[in-house]
Amino acid sequence: MKFIQKLTIILAVFISFNVVAKEGKIIGGADYEIPAWFTDSFLDISDDVEDASDENKNVLLYFHLDGCPYCDTMLAQNFKSGDNLEFIQKHFSVIAVNLKGDREITLYEDETLLEKELSKKLNVQYTPAIIFIGEDGKQVFRTNGYRTPKAFRHVLEYVVSQSYENTTLSDYVESNQKSAKGYTFIDYPGLEKASYLQDYKQPVAILFEDKDCIDCKNFHEKLINRNDVKAELSKYLFIRFDAYSDQKIIDFDGNMTSPRKMVKDFDLNYRPGILLFNEGKNITKVDGQLYSFHFNTVLRYVSGKHYDAYPRFGDYLKVRQLELLEQGIDINIVD
Repeated sequence: MKFIQKLTIILAVFISFNVVAKEGKIIGGADYEIPAWFTDSFLDISDDVEDASDENKNVLLYFHLDGCPYCDTMLAQNFKSGDNLEFIQKHFSVIAVNLKGDREITLYEDETLLEKELSKKLNVQYTPAIIFIGEDGKQVFRTNGYRTPKAFRHVLEYVVSQSYENTTLSDYVESNQKSAKGYTFIDYPGLEKASYLQDYKQPVAILFEDKDCIDCKNFHEKLINRNDVKAELSKYLFIRFDAYSDQKIIDFDGNMTSPRKMVKDFDLNYRPGILLFNEGKNITKVDGQLYSFHFNTVLRYVSGKHYDAYPRFGDYLKVRQLELLEQGIDINIVD
């Protein structure tokens, strides 16, 4: 009997040890290098703007994060090779800023911050975030997250032409597309129709697409048709609008608006773009391309009201990652 008891204890300890020892891992992180041709800056942005202006260039701040696969792909496709490389080098002075970095940056003459402090101040939630600086040293436009080269080219031309002074990126793209052939909206079984949202308190995901959308087909085929993504979206009233439409909508506060106006009011400059609401309030937006893990996590962040405990999505993302890893679950951030 004693032998059996001892054996039971040994097995229990062995099993317990293996459960504790098995920890998940993050898969898909990318080791990348910042291109050597980026501006070798002393990180006094006003001086950089002046130097760039002398060369008839704009300043582009490239916010990146170590291991970020989106940053790696964006660099590879636009800043190291591809059709946009020559255009960027001609028109922009590019300065890299590390989201977690400790270098000091003087963005305005009277304010010097560490890279990580500046990232927080500018509410950089997704990387790569790209902030364009005007001649006065102030932000004139920004993108949040990865863009495909063609979609990013629209942004670059929009900034170079200074069209941000009198129109939105959405209207700029609409007016400058020469081809009549465009994206045809794809049916998705989880989409519902709703244009009256006053006093609606449950989670709402509003998807914006348009006929000029470059990445919408991939969004449907590679992301929202996954079972894990469908499960997270099922917690939402999931609706879609044409971003170019002037359709009448009654918003959560009872005001009349339209898809075109919402895109402008919420500064949603990517297609497909998503606004996420809960309890009638806009919590965050998806304004760039995401893989399934990050997409699911931001959906969970809003539907689960985790923003109450973590006002910054990035803080919740760390907690969620740790939670899964401790359960022995591997996280593939490029799946």
